[in-house]
Amino acid sequence: MNFNRKERIGAITKILADHPNKIFKLNYFTELFDSAKSSISEDIDIVKGIIDSLKMGEIITIVGASGGVKYIPHLHVDEIRALLEDLVNKLNEPSRVIPGDLIYALDILYDPKYLKKIAKIFSLYYAKESIDYVMTIETKGIPLATMTAEALNVPLAIARDENKVTEGATIGINYASGSTGRLRTMYVSKKSIKDYSNILIVDDFLRGGGTAKGMGDLVVELKSKVIGMCFLTEIDTGKEKMISDYNSLVKITKTEEGKSIARINNDVFTQLETN
Repeated sequence: MNFNRKERIGAITKILADHPNKIFKLNYFTELFDSAKSSISEDIDIVKGIIDSLKMGEIITIVGASGGVKYIPHLHVDEIRALLEDLVNKLNEPSRVIPGDLIYALDILYDPKYLKKIAKIFSLYYAKESIDYVMTIETKGIPLATMTAEALNVPLAIARDENKVTEGATIGINYASGSTGRLRTMYVSKKSIKDYSNILIVDDFLRGGGTAKGMGDLVVELKSKVIGMCFLTEIDTGKEKMISDYNSLVKITKTEEGKSIARINNDVFTQLETN
């Protein structure tokens, strides 16, 4: 079947958008559309121009034997700021305060409308890094980690509180909860991560950092390396965290009256400029 340029451009755009951060060789498109490499190269240049003008990300051409083309999804800085302002406004709604002066956020954590954009921000931090897996711990962080894994086009690995037979052989590690100080154990299947992999840790919430540190220690036991850590919200407890190198989008602090209040972590924009 012969495809005209408009049809090829539409199909190439969808294929790249559906598979972010995946490298497609030009031969894939030449065979798919039965077209010359020069025609496909021109098509990709047009797609690149459209994506650039709409500020939806960037199309990168990789030269060499292992080269090809891939799409890196972006959010414009104004869109990121608008998203974070929306999140902060929602989190600061009086009706969200629950016993213990905590802020209810589960509806946000399970809303794809927010998760997709938050995941894109996390993926932007590490667009130039070689990430092999995203890791989280059950259960609330799983949706956000899943979306981040999709944005980076890598598998998801989940650490669990219980050692389950269905996981096969596992590695377990004891860790101290950063909020309670209690000793706990987390497990991960040996089959979930290959040795010497680069891992991005993603979770919904950071308080003392004990759980995050535990996941980091677990990665080391898996003969792999933590490339970074990302959290949606961070509680400012006034105490030093058990981890130091991480990114968070929203900080929750206490007022003099003891009320919890959410605010944008402006380090987000500094970090994105750096990357």
